[in-house]
Amino acid sequence: MLKIIIKEEDIAQISHLRYNHPHPRIMQKMEVLYLKHLAYSNEEICKISGVSGNTARNYFKQYMSGGLEKVLEINFYRPSSDLQEHASTILMYFSENPPTSISQASAKIEELTGIKRGETQTRKFLKSLDFKYMKVGSVPAKVLTEGKKKSKENFWSKSFSHD
Repeated sequence: MLKIIIKEEDIAQISHLRYNHPHPRIMQKMEVLYLKHLAYSNEEICKISGVSGNTARNYFKQYMSGGLEKVLEINFYRPSSDLQEHASTILMYFSENPPTSISQASAKIEELTGIKRGETQTRKFLKSLDFKYMKVGSVPAKVLTEGKKKSKENFWSKSFSHD
């Protein structure tokens, strides 16, 4: 079990931030620290605050390693695509030669960068580059009007001469 001692100068700030911080994760961290200050057991703290034992221990370790400043940091894992380093090349190529489909774009990206991605990943990456999907289709041929259908000459057939 971790022996954690919360500094007296931090208690007032923790007490205030557990209800008044704009980010809910920080409010949760402050709640856990405040309950620890009130000498609740780790099991009781987890039950009251709704966090797991590992999460509570992580909050305590953050406080012990960097004080209140470390606990107030918000660090979410946000992976970035390997294609990000090739973004300018892809952007320049697709601006000049827009792909007609996602599968074509995926194949061209693999050809340009050597990185193979599926259609969903390609679609997400192109959206991050501000490309927009534009639904296109063929323009239908003019429909024969009733007048043309009823006329004596057959519009679509070849004329044969009867000699």
